[in-house]
Amino acid sequence: MEKYVAPGHTIFPIPGHPISGTLEATGLGIFDKLLELLFYVSDIETGGTFTMSIFFQVVLPVILVFFSGYALQKFLHLEIKSISSVVLYIMLPCLVFKTFYEATFDQDYLMMVVFSILLLFSILLINKIAAKLLNYETSTESGLILSTAFMNAGNYGAPIVLFAFGEQGFVYSVSFMVLQQIVMNFFGVYYAAKGAAGIGMALKTVLKMPPTHAVWIALVFKYTAMPISDNVMSSVQLVGNATIPTVMILLGMQLANITVRNLSWDKISYAATLRLVGSPLIAWALTVILPMSDMMANVMIISAAMPSAATTTMYAVQFDSKPELVSSITLITTVLSIVSIPITLNILT
Repeated sequence: MEKYVAPGHTIFPIPGHPISGTLEATGLGIFDKLLELLFYVSDIETGGTFTMSIFFQVVLPVILVFFSGYALQKFLHLEIKSISSVVLYIMLPCLVFKTFYEATFDQDYLMMVVFSILLLFSILLINKIAAKLLNYETSTESGLILSTAFMNAGNYGAPIVLFAFGEQGFVYSVSFMVLQQIVMNFFGVYYAAKGAAGIGMALKTVLKMPPTHAVWIALVFKYTAMPISDNVMSSVQLVGNATIPTVMILLGMQLANITVRNLSWDKISYAATLRLVGSPLIAWALTVILPMSDMMANVMIISAAMPSAATTTMYAVQFDSKPELVSSITLITTVLSIVSIPITLNILT
């Protein structure tokens, strides 16, 4: 009996693969042993069985962690804000600092910025056209922009990339996550407030983000060659390694708090199609046009295929941009992504 791996490709966390050490470091190494026991298959050619292999070995471990957070919140009704604050102000800055401090910057990172801008404005343009043709009111247009333009590249995308593409892909994913947070906090606030917030308020929101400051602090230390003691870096790495499992559990808890009422299926169908199908197709086209490595292209496409970001619900509630619609789209795109992500990964591999 042989464990199946795609010809010429090693995307799975199999024993002996470099990703195994990464999984252990992030607290997810238990899945390495679980998968070793569960997924020995033989006589596999291609097609649907390979898609199922991707689901079991890449997506299912992530979904199981999400579900643990979902079940925990349903039974215990914990205060999410406290956990979220710990992640935002301590854990995520450590992960971001470590990633940017150790990263080797090249053309790919410049292309990542260009890619993010082009992807965002492509989706904004589609929403503007759709809102005009379908006569949507401003609040509905803002809600759809929040649901379709901003993907869950962090809580969901980063662990998927880690399982699928290993440590190199994960470094790109964390960088993209920070970039997306900046974009989402700037444009998300602007569109959630239907343009009333102004550029100043959006900029203040970005500057309040601890990960934003972790980026420039890391770059200062990196390019000035300022020494950092091993003890300090060990502490930063220890906290940073705990970030991904924590944000995965946190996403499950956030999904448990979403209430779905008065579903507007036409708008939900439009948003889900744009987020899970249109966005990765646009991303693929951009990776063909823009000069970037194959690894970067794969990470960008799979990140663009992620469901709606859970934090957009917070903006929708705060600025009254159809919060029920945004919450419904977030939940349903997350559920549908259980099917769409393995298919996208199958196409990429």
